[in-house]
Amino acid sequence: MREFFGGENFFTGVPATAEMISEAEAELGYVLPRAYLDLIRERNGGSPKAACFPTPFPTSWAEDHIKIDAILGLGGEFGIAGGAEAGSRYLIEEWGYPPIGVVICAMPSGGHDAVLLDYSDCGPNGEPAVAYVDEDRVPRRLAGSFAEFLAGLCPCERFETND
Repeated sequence: MREFFGGENFFTGVPATAEMISEAEAELGYVLPRAYLDLIRERNGGSPKAACFPTPFPTSWAEDHIKIDAILGLGGEFGIAGGAEAGSRYLIEEWGYPPIGVVICAMPSGGHDAVLLDYSDCGPNGEPAVAYVDEDRVPRRLAGSFAEFLAGLCPCERFETND
């Protein structure tokens, strides 16, 4: 997993502990997916080397993909929970995202769109899908699970054109 992230950056928090995970799940009201927990145990958030995800629909970013700045970890300024000033609950309220789950990515738009763990179909204890929302605030499924989302991230160079 270590090769998943690029170099250290300000999205990386202190090492995630079992206590931090329990507190975050209690605060958020959701059981976090195993693939997410495995990732943050290796490194508590950060910018992935492969930061784009193909979409079958246009986004506020491009006609055929999204770009993420980081996978958010726990705690710290950019964590999803655990004292984060801009945690998931704050982002959902501030930007009017649908209350379907947990914001898990920092985006280049600075809030105009988001990637969320979507618990709509599985409930707070199930395996969430991953959804994208933009200005229209309608969730669009990106992946059936967080593991599938991670596997689908690809280098952004794939989408560059030489026009």
